[in-house]
Amino acid sequence: MADEKKKQVPLRLSAKLYDAIAAWAEDDFRSVNGQIEYLLTECVRQRKKNGKYTPNEFDVPPKLDI
Repeated sequence: MADEKKKQVPLRLSAKLYDAIAAWAEDDFRSVNGQIEYLLTECVRQRKKNGKYTPNEFDVPPKLDI
C-alpha cells in the first residue's frame, strides 16, 4: 500500500470527533491521519464482506454519541 499514490482529501471534523479520533490514534500508536485511513479501510473491507456497497438510506447523518 505504501507504493500506491495517495489522494489528498480535505476533511472537516467537529472538535469532539477529532479529539476522539486523536485519542484513539494515540492508543493505537498511529497519527490522526493514519487512524482515519485505517478506519476508512476497515469500513470498506467490512462493507465488501457484507456484500453491501450502498447504504439503505442516503443523506441521513449518522447519530454519533460523542
